[in-house]
Amino acid sequence: MTSLAEFNHYINCPVANYHGETYNLPFNMNTFSKMWGITFPAEAKEIIESQKQKVEGEPSNLEEQAISLVGTDIYEKLIKGYTEKQWGRDCKDLPASIIKRIPVRYIYDNNYFNDPHQGIPKEGYNKLIGKLYEGCDVMLSTDYLEKREELECMGDKVIYTGTIDSYYGYCFGKLAYRSLRFEHELLEEENHQGVAVMNYTDRETPYTRKIEHKHFAFGKQEKTVVTKEYPAEWEDGMEPYYPVNDEENNRLFEKYRELSKKEEKVLFGGRLGEYKYYDMDKVIESALRFTKDTLHL
Repeated sequence: MTSLAEFNHYINCPVANYHGETYNLPFNMNTFSKMWGITFPAEAKEIIESQKQKVEGEPSNLEEQAISLVGTDIYEKLIKGYTEKQWGRDCKDLPASIIKRIPVRYIYDNNYFNDPHQGIPKEGYNKLIGKLYEGCDVMLSTDYLEKREELECMGDKVIYTGTIDSYYGYCFGKLAYRSLRFEHELLEEENHQGVAVMNYTDRETPYTRKIEHKHFAFGKQEKTVVTKEYPAEWEDGMEPYYPVNDEENNRLFEKYRELSKKEEKVLFGGRLGEYKYYDMDKVIESALRFTKDTLHL
């Protein structure tokens, strides 16, 4: 990636806002110190371990799973409301399998990721993507599925990154997705929230987070642009952002995946093609591995 763009040194250190109380993310000693007025890791471990005991046996839903991992206080203030907004369902109605693990750090460290190299392209992602497509023919405003036969004749292999269920005409039924609605606002102030990402973890605030874009690039402009993200149930015509990887949808996806194995020319990738949540770095890693192992390039 560094051959395509120069990166700045941005480090993601989001803040959670619960009814006006702010907490550092991911969960670390700064979070615990603010929540319980403590100083040392042993104190935090003791509190969390005691609260985890409130779940007996195997967790039967997401709420029990989260409490069994981080205790009741963190769950109630920093997980429950955000998760219910994100998924549009009560945590008691969500399967435990959605949360495999929750990172807990018993050190004072607000760096969200552990990666040794982090940053944002200095000229933005548009420039980076533009360089990726140099020398390629690009067709805009084109529905691949409407021109499938024509487009599939243009190459030896097709990498399809759209929704896998739509590719097969929803023959087994529709997979579930979550979507987002964005609300942008130009504010007459230099610095609105002091951080690029602020998550709103209470249930009452209708949006899940606010993004103040200038902080990604250390901007010093006199005005600032803020974006609110509102989760939404996906419907036809909307952008599908997140696959709903519960047991029912995963079983349905497996039917489509088995069907895709019969394809000789078309390969499926990305969040929608693989019906799998990916962070940006992981999907880039997957694409590079896919190119090497499958296409032998």
